Amino acid sequence: MTANNLTALPIAGAYLAQSTPHEDKRGSFTRLFCARDFGDAHGTRDIVQINWSHTVTAGTVRGMHFQAGADADAKWVRCLEGRVWDVIVDLRRDSPTFLQWHAVELSPHNALAVFIPEGCAHGFQTLEPDSNLLYLHTAFYAPTAERGIAHDDPQLAIAWPHDIASLSDRDRALPSVAQYLNDAA
Repeated sequence: MTANNLTALPIAGAYLAQSTPHEDKRGSFTRLFCARDFGDAHGTRDIVQINWSHTVTAGTVRGMHFQAGADADAKWVRCLEGRVWDVIVDLRRDSPTFLQWHAVELSPHNALAVFIPEGCAHGFQTLEPDSNLLYLHTAFYAPTAERGIAHDDPQLAIAWPHDIASLSDRDRALPSVAQYLNDAA
């Protein structure tokens, strides 16, 4: 019926999943997640929480967020409406891609999902208004484990595709990578 193909991304343990819609005169059907199809990326992790974010304004940046410690989570992210530029930053000190970032455009039209492993920060910039993202998490939300790093840290030099139209006060106050790593040591 539908097939999902995995491609390793330049960040260690991160993957891009391509879904293939089944289309006919009625419309289409797409499998968004299948542990069997995504096993090489997902492994034996359970999906324990599903979240949805709606962002009204194009150019908005959300991120760079993650959960640390025992509550670290991996996540699948897919855009269901609109279009986003999705970014992963590797914060794992023992990773061969430590402090590298990678971005991919997600939209319902390209039917892509990105897998973000534990220990990586995630954020995105909306390329269209009214963009909706679906998140599948492998750990429950834990406020005490919530962390983030600055989206505009010069050490990372993330090349956001557009001027930033909106950013939350919380995201504006996130620490630099160096500050986060120093505090986490």
